[in-house]
Amino acid sequence: MDQLKILESQSVYILREAYREFKELVMLWSIGKDSTVLLWLARKAFFGHVPIPLLHIDTEYKIPAMIEYRDRVALEWKLNMSYGRNSQALDNGQSFPAGTLTRLQCCKGLKSEALKHTLSGDWPRWVLNHETGKYDKTEGGPPYTGVIVGVRSDEEGSRSKERYFSPRNQENDWDVGDQPPELWNQFKTDFAPGTHVRIHPLLDWTEQNIWEYIERENIPIIDLYFDKGDGKRYRSLGCAPCTSPVESTATNVREIIEELQSGKFANIAERSGREQDKEDGQSLETLRRDGYM
Repeated sequence: MDQLKILESQSVYILREAYREFKELVMLWSIGKDSTVLLWLARKAFFGHVPIPLLHIDTEYKIPAMIEYRDRVALEWKLNMSYGRNSQALDNGQSFPAGTLTRLQCCKGLKSEALKHTLSGDWPRWVLNHETGKYDKTEGGPPYTGVIVGVRSDEEGSRSKERYFSPRNQENDWDVGDQPPELWNQFKTDFAPGTHVRIHPLLDWTEQNIWEYIERENIPIIDLYFDKGDGKRYRSLGCAPCTSPVESTATNVREIIEELQSGKFANIAERSGREQDKEDGQSLETLRRDGYM
């Protein structure tokens, strides 16, 4: 098998193990390239059907095209799609765009807190109604004990410290120094009651692997990743006020792969356009220890 087939097989194996081991399981879909590849792999793992509900944390500051893409694909692929949000913070104007918080504080409130309370079932979820094409508000639900996330170890330093099955406590807090060993494809999936487990099927993929797989599988990806004539495109997607494009003339997947192969971004971090990462030297790890993706 070539490298992509090896990675695909491993990811499918992890997805099936997670589905078998965790009763209350959910998959986070951020709409970006990694989580969309993860969604595609889930369709492969379960023969065209995704039996795992999908969750998106909507800050209300996402690039509008991302929300349009989310809803179109969810309807076309008949996904069990829902989203959560920090309604109190948004209603009270507690955000960076509103001018009341730093970017880091905004991420903590609109992403970390929203994710934590939505996963626990404490806060409402909005569930896609496939008959109307709209979202219906539901009053929470049972807590999710297993959460599938499309993070990669090469994307950012704190993510390299993850495991395929990475435990958190009941508050979603991550003890980086207390992670189970994973040797010879032996994974710990039996955790103490109350443990919240993050599952990372893409952990060993690289940015180039992701794009090569998108090309091979012809995965429909959001076009924000492509140059539309101004010499810029997004390399990483997030909230509109805190996400900047990179200088690039790549208009399709093949040209993105060629840029990566050429070393154009060898000394430029993949998340260099994510402004919240720049507020302090370890802002993303700080957020992730407290429940952020």
